[in-house]
Amino acid sequence: MSTSWRSSTAVSSPPIPIPIPIPIPIPNEEPSSFSTSVFNFSSGNPRIEETRGLMHLFPDQDSPSTLPFGRKPLVCVVGVPNHMTYADFCQFCGSFLHHILEMRIVRMDGTEDQYSVLIRFDDQDSTDSFFKHYNGRRFSSLEVEICRVLFTLDVQYTGSIEHAQPSNATSTEQPTCPVCLERLDQDTSGILTTICNHSFHCSCISKWADSSCPVCRYCQQQAEKSICSVCRTTENLWICVICGFVGCGRYKAGHAIMHWKETQHCYALDVETKRVWDFAGDNYVHRLIQSKTDGKLVELNTHCVHAENGCGSCSCEDNSISEALLNSKVEAIVNEYNELLATQLENQKSYFESLLQEVKEETETKISKAVQKAVSLKQQKIQAKIDRCNKEKKFLEELNENLVKNEDAWKAKLLEIEER
Repeated sequence: MSTSWRSSTAVSSPPIPIPIPIPIPIPNEEPSSFSTSVFNFSSGNPRIEETRGLMHLFPDQDSPSTLPFGRKPLVCVVGVPNHMTYADFCQFCGSFLHHILEMRIVRMDGTEDQYSVLIRFDDQDSTDSFFKHYNGRRFSSLEVEICRVLFTLDVQYTGSIEHAQPSNATSTEQPTCPVCLERLDQDTSGILTTICNHSFHCSCISKWADSSCPVCRYCQQQAEKSICSVCRTTENLWICVICGFVGCGRYKAGHAIMHWKETQHCYALDVETKRVWDFAGDNYVHRLIQSKTDGKLVELNTHCVHAENGCGSCSCEDNSISEALLNSKVEAIVNEYNELLATQLENQKSYFESLLQEVKEETETKISKAVQKAVSLKQQKIQAKIDRCNKEKKFLEELNENLVKNEDAWKAKLLEIEER
């Protein structure tokens, strides 16, 4: 089913590895040499809800002067690198921002390091000017990626997949901009919808320098996948919070536990859940964890040690003793963690102080060499001036001697004339 572009998205360019496009003739138009290709796209936070659909794009034009017949004021910028934030893209197309009604960020199937932007303009002339100005142009003079602009015919949604119950913070309906709290009116200002389906004014999101969403903090640039340092597996990984060693858990080869036994580094971070496990105490160190459902902080469930089924709801006679033991254990963990942090901070302080000392010594050496060079150059200039002054002095002395001799001769002549 076709839908208006308030919820549409974009795709990647032909050079990017994508599914084979299916050429489809343009419907309800006069016969022409142009046809569209269908591409699969997706948007939304994968942990909450994911929207999927199809896009009908015109093929890439060899010449800017050759524009497809039946085009609309709707284009798709494909192959935008992930490190380019929303603010960077708004700055890139800043000269056309006042002509843009809506922009939507989407991701093409099979392209994890790139995203695409679907842009709707206020008129066809602005769309054609944007295509001629930016198609084939580099995103930056320091990068090799080029901007590819494709005219878009239609956007169709095929459905959505809910991975968890969405909360109010992840709702796709945003009647007001979360930044300025003004209504999202495309007639007064352009609207940009992020990859996680949150909408903002272009002027507001252009001031956000981070690559994450200001509402849900979902980052479009995903981190690189870690691997076990020993067996190279990518599943059930734990990172030592002391030295950074990456090892697999007990359900794989157990290299994280082996690292603890060898080094006594008892704290490890689960890569997937971001929770810290204490190998010495054989439990998590958290009292509050982040829920996978809505991302909120909830209390970590504890199981009663006196219950056979571990229900955690029974009442024990020794509640005061258990609470005291728990408090003492928590206090011991806190003290150990504080000592660990203090030791690590002290090591970091010593390391950076040594770096500063090296930089200081290097700077002083450079300054000393520069001063010596300047003094030597100045001495050479002064010596040249002295030599020139000596030459002038010698010339003036010779001139003075000649003048004195001429003076005696003229005096003799003057006396002779007076005697006559």
